[in-house]
Amino acid sequence: MQQIVDWLNSIIWSNALISLCLGAGLFFSILTRFVQVRLFKEMIRLLFSSKESDRGISSFQALSVSLSGRVGTGNIAGVAAAIGFGGPGAVFWMWVVAFLGASTAYIESALGQIYKEDDDGQYRGGPAYYIEKAMGQKWYAWIFAITTIVATGLLLPGVQSNSIGNAAELAFGGETIVDFLGDSISATKITTAVIVVSVLGFIIFGGVKRIAHFTQIVVPFMALGYIVMALGIIILHIGQLPDIVALIFADAFTPMAGVGAAIGWGVKRGVYSNEAGQGTGPHAAAASEVEHPAQQGLVQAFSVYVDTLFVCSATAFMILITNQYYVSNVDVVVSGGILGTEIQANSPAFTQYALESVLGGFGKTFVAIALFFFAFTTLLAYYYIAETNVAYIRRTIRFPGEIVILKLALMTSVFYGTIRSADLAWALGDVGVGIMAWLNIVGILILFLMGSPALKALKDYERQRNAGVTVYTFNPRELGIKNASFWE
Repeated sequence: MQQIVDWLNSIIWSNALISLCLGAGLFFSILTRFVQVRLFKEMIRLLFSSKESDRGISSFQALSVSLSGRVGTGNIAGVAAAIGFGGPGAVFWMWVVAFLGASTAYIESALGQIYKEDDDGQYRGGPAYYIEKAMGQKWYAWIFAITTIVATGLLLPGVQSNSIGNAAELAFGGETIVDFLGDSISATKITTAVIVVSVLGFIIFGGVKRIAHFTQIVVPFMALGYIVMALGIIILHIGQLPDIVALIFADAFTPMAGVGAAIGWGVKRGVYSNEAGQGTGPHAAAASEVEHPAQQGLVQAFSVYVDTLFVCSATAFMILITNQYYVSNVDVVVSGGILGTEIQANSPAFTQYALESVLGGFGKTFVAIALFFFAFTTLLAYYYIAETNVAYIRRTIRFPGEIVILKLALMTSVFYGTIRSADLAWALGDVGVGIMAWLNIVGILILFLMGSPALKALKDYERQRNAGVTVYTFNPRELGIKNASFWE
């Protein structure tokens, strides 16, 4: 299985996709005149400018739901993997893909708002919806919907829960072994799996409102606490900070870990972490109650900054500034032999050792707790995305109990992922992310050629903003945007 999945990843994550992610981000940055910089203050203002309604959630709740998907195990274990396989220079390329990807996040999230629907009193939208309505290709929309259900309902949850299980085992020990279905599994992992699945089931059976209310409280708290901890460690090693920054920039273009490895792993883990272009963000964006589609596009562009430039950078600086990492396939052990090839670069071990080197045993426990909240909220986002795509398919074909089946399947994937090895879980997750990114980025590029509704929305929003309006309006027919039935 590992060999088959690795072979698939070598095709999906070829240089073509890496170039597509970077190229699309640069392309949309130029077209929007770097909206991620020009309207940064507007992004902050919009975070708290809308309120939830009976049908939709507020902009801040939509940001929290999307951030719960973006801020996950990729911010802790994913950054460690990028450094472990690509060298410190991979961090630079994570920054690049985040900066450019913010414009891609605007485009896809604005599209999600433009083509959203009212589904039995609840807003629904996402790539499947805008591919069908704007492109007119229902078969393409179905492929994306089915791929996304498989990826976010079955493949990706295992990555998040796997990191929770590994972190718990490192923090609380895995000496007690239990025979479980013919395998020897640590009691810590099994206990963790049961707890995670139980809490997850309670929340997802409560619907999107319960998910939104939970994430709007947990996500800001967990992200802020993690960043504060990282800042504390950086301040304690402030004298080393200039050298670490210089190392990141120098290694990004030198053959220490290979320029190709640094770019490849930086972009792969960058896309995995911030999800810009992947097609997941538009689902939460579409659920928001806003006056104009461009508003939620801008809010989602800001979420990419929070994910990568803040949280991922916090992890990277903690690992690098404490020298607690090992670069794979390079005969260099930075930490003086403490870490070696026996440490899985796909696990959160680098981050836990970084904190442990400063805080002692509490460091491992802190990462385990942070990773639980990061990964758990991502599981909630994955469920909502999968449910939205099931709802899309349900518009045409209905299956008895399809939502309940989805919930049980996701919970099973979470349990399985918690107790299995990291390498296979991450590889399966990469397959899902890669296919979604291919389908979505190609889709939004085609939509640019077919009239670019997201850019029209941005120009309309800026025109009203410059005119000083207090209440924004959106009339798709006046802008030449077709099939945006909700706004009509």
